[in-house]
Amino acid sequence: MARMGGRRHLKTLAAPKFWPVRGKVGVFTVKPSPGPHPIERSIPLLIIVRDVLGYAKTAREARKLIARGYFKVDGRVRRDYKYPVGFMDVIEVTETGETYRVLPYPVRFFTLHPISKEEAGFKLGRIEDKSTVKGGHVQLHLHDGRNVLIRVSDPTNPVEAKQYQTLGTVKISIPQQQLLDYAPLEKDSLVIVFGGRNVGRVGRVVSIQRGVGRGQSIVTIEDVRGEKLQTSLDYVFVIARPGEEPWISLPEGAWR
Repeated sequence: MARMGGRRHLKTLAAPKFWPVRGKVGVFTVKPSPGPHPIERSIPLLIIVRDVLGYAKTAREARKLIARGYFKVDGRVRRDYKYPVGFMDVIEVTETGETYRVLPYPVRFFTLHPISKEEAGFKLGRIEDKSTVKGGHVQLHLHDGRNVLIRVSDPTNPVEAKQYQTLGTVKISIPQQQLLDYAPLEKDSLVIVFGGRNVGRVGRVVSIQRGVGRGQSIVTIEDVRGEKLQTSLDYVFVIARPGEEPWISLPEGAWR
């Protein structure tokens, strides 16, 4: 009888290249649980605790620390060592008070960027899609699997939700998930690239050349050094409105 469903195991050689598990002893590594981020854009919490933060030497030690509730993701304790952590997620070490944001980073694909306690109180989410729910209210579907409800007074004319466009970014509090701000994707918006060969680059949008779908649409960006680059529309993440400074702190040299 044929095997049904996906495999529960993941070989080290088949793991995404940006995972810091290359050269480790063992055929298998941790496979992320189904969750808010796809496997090609996430990393299991165990690998972050053991191989990135260095709080454990073995998988067994890391699993014990995670099970005891020493780590929060987006303001909530996560005890699943396979929990997938992805871009813009906020990680907190409860015992030490350290807080980090997962950001795109050149070559390495992602980095844990240290942030302040104040900044750890919010995260950014890219609007992937919108839908209308019961009562005529509008629901925003974000890149990390979250849904943010925009309540409208008149379902026939939802003016409260018209400003929220796909590929724009919302700023929400965590873990309360209250909507704090919104930035559209438009000319002069400040963006960070989270995929492709220009991953981690930050700059202002110069132009958007629309094609058939996001994959065929090209965005031209100018960074702080005046260099221009092009990337797919699907890899662009807005981090501030035109003329504004970044809503989040960035690695040194990324901007300014």
